[in-house]
Amino acid sequence: MKNLICYITINLFLLFSSLVLNAQDEVGIKQLTGEIEFDGLVNEPTWKVSQQLPLTMHFPVFNNPPSEKSEVYFTFDNDYLWVGAILYYNDVNDIVSTSKKRDEESENSDAFGILLDSYDDNENALAFFTMPSGLKIDYSVSNDGEGGGPGPGMSAKNYTWNSYWDVKTTITDEAWHVEMRIPFSSLRFQSRNNITKMGLIVNRNISHLNEINTYPPIDTKYGRDANTRPSRAKTIVFEDINPRNPVYISPYILGGTTRMNEVNEDETEYVKSDDPEFTGGLDLKYNLNNNLTLDFTVNTDFAQVEADDEQVNLTRYSLFFPEKRLFFQERSGIFSYELGRAQDLFYSRNIGIAQGEPVTIYGGVRMVGRVGKWDVGFLDMNTADFEETPSENFGVVRLRRQVINENSYVGGMMTTRLGFDGSYNIAYGFDGIFKYTDVDYLIVKLAQSQDKSIKSEVFSMDPTFFSLELQRRAEAGFLYEGKYAYWGENFDPKSGFIFINNIHDVRASVGYGWIADEKSPIFKYSFEGDFSIKSRMEDGKIENMELAPQFKMDLKNGIGLFLMPGFNKEGVPFDFNLPGGIVVEEGDYSFWAFRSHFNTPRTKKIVANLSLDGGGFYDGNQYSVELETDFNISSSFQLSAFYKFDKVQFDETNQEFTNNLARLKATYMLNTKLSMSAYMQYNELENIIISNFRLRYNPRDGNDLYLVLNDSRFADKTDLTPTPPGFLSQTILLKYTHTFRL
Repeated sequence: MKNLICYITINLFLLFSSLVLNAQDEVGIKQLTGEIEFDGLVNEPTWKVSQQLPLTMHFPVFNNPPSEKSEVYFTFDNDYLWVGAILYYNDVNDIVSTSKKRDEESENSDAFGILLDSYDDNENALAFFTMPSGLKIDYSVSNDGEGGGPGPGMSAKNYTWNSYWDVKTTITDEAWHVEMRIPFSSLRFQSRNNITKMGLIVNRNISHLNEINTYPPIDTKYGRDANTRPSRAKTIVFEDINPRNPVYISPYILGGTTRMNEVNEDETEYVKSDDPEFTGGLDLKYNLNNNLTLDFTVNTDFAQVEADDEQVNLTRYSLFFPEKRLFFQERSGIFSYELGRAQDLFYSRNIGIAQGEPVTIYGGVRMVGRVGKWDVGFLDMNTADFEETPSENFGVVRLRRQVINENSYVGGMMTTRLGFDGSYNIAYGFDGIFKYTDVDYLIVKLAQSQDKSIKSEVFSMDPTFFSLELQRRAEAGFLYEGKYAYWGENFDPKSGFIFINNIHDVRASVGYGWIADEKSPIFKYSFEGDFSIKSRMEDGKIENMELAPQFKMDLKNGIGLFLMPGFNKEGVPFDFNLPGGIVVEEGDYSFWAFRSHFNTPRTKKIVANLSLDGGGFYDGNQYSVELETDFNISSSFQLSAFYKFDKVQFDETNQEFTNNLARLKATYMLNTKLSMSAYMQYNELENIIISNFRLRYNPRDGNDLYLVLNDSRFADKTDLTPTPPGFLSQTILLKYTHTFRL
């Protein structure tokens, strides 16, 4: 007991006293003193008198001298942040350029870019990258680049965030040059006494060496991806920035038609119908000041969004589909209140989608930014009625602010879902994240929901969610994570996404990780043990439990390996159905299963990810093979393929099913402005093939022309009655958006 009291006392002392960290050294950025010809060549004398930033090797061996020489320069004027770089090669033929696509996510090309923590809050950042082809990559980083990111099912890197900026590149006989011109009006920041502070990370990727160089030096003990974590940024200082705040007005027009073939009421034949569409809408973006951005949208449209990836559900719980619509992904980090895994207090796919079908969004407003020390987010949207779903209003308010130190926050969030038929659902929560050592965090959350159809008391635990979590965000040394969560019986935020409640949830993980020495081909490896258990409140029995040792290893050449055998328990309170008509009966089940994953280097032209899972499954067996490959054939052509095979077998009840799931995507890029992609999916279980073709012409930021073709049809028409036509639905749409800057 004394040891326990001592341990708690030490941690409280670390949390409330030692947490106050010394400020990082700051670097002043020199103001532009001459003229720069924006041509992609860093050869003007004014670059040489601007701030030069030295790079250090981040990966594969931290703090080694870079293998290739780099010159990186920063300067600014009243309107723009200017970034220049000369990226040398011992042999210029080693330059690798594999794409011309906007927001390219692959890592098999040389690349250069910066991350700007524009509020200097050590948690959020905006990234601006390019490759030798001169393409533009911009994305936002939330949650300090940790885990799932700004919403359920999403990455901490949000590539759908797009801004207004310019980049030009040039390849010479000894290097490739980069010039970036980023308007301050595209950044949100705070100035005090005409002084503006931002966090900065510079990255250079050298593909043929599988090497990453950074400024400032960032130790890989925090992870290979620590080079994109705002908490590792260097503070830079600007003086006297006074940019104008433009208004961006983006009207769009859309025209097209959809032809459907649907079975009649008697189920004797298919009936053809046409649904022509001609509509328009408007988005407006206004920077209220350097801190706040206001967005209006009218008749919001998402015609150019790709279809959801086909999935097969082998669980008792609802499937999660990630948000793909640009409007809801932009600035989404502020609206995140994660409850665990894919579950969140706010899930934007509840807006404008009902029963899997699109619903008209009349419009709405969004405001994000900072007021004083508070991060602020506000969203309000109205949707039309759809079948039995009434017209609805969705609202979200989010507030957060730093406390104690630069990586600790407290905040609150409220969501509302109000039906025009008088129904309502309100959810609200408070959360805090407290960093008490360089890598250790305490996370606390408390939330409730209130619904018209459910009688709940505010001071009752029935509509309440509570969680307490400890994390160590490191990849070397002693590793741990622990979490307890309480999910009340009536906790049901209908603006969010949850797939279970009325449970106690306990998770724990301990392990040890090593960073190998300089001469080893291994980069890092770790052994961990994971334990999780969910128990139902109504009967105290286990809902599910897993005890699983893990082994992870990454090589310096980019190969990765993950192995995890696991002992599982499942408590099934009532019969439920699996695909293929299989019924899993009520009862308690125990079984062993095995999961594994292998990936080839991400820096090569061909990248493969292979997963093999198998073993027990309730009182049967389940096997799964998943292979995903990317082929970067040239800087103009990319091909990706996905295949998954599932087999479930129950010998005692003589039940089984197999399924094949496949996806194929091809992208052709004529240049950085014109691209086209074709996407096809096959799901054997649903007996369906879904295809999508999209042509995009993007002459400049804010101006887009899309041609979209969609098709769905049965994969196998044999023995189907009535005999189906050639396709179930076909759509052709043309959409043009033009942005006016006032």
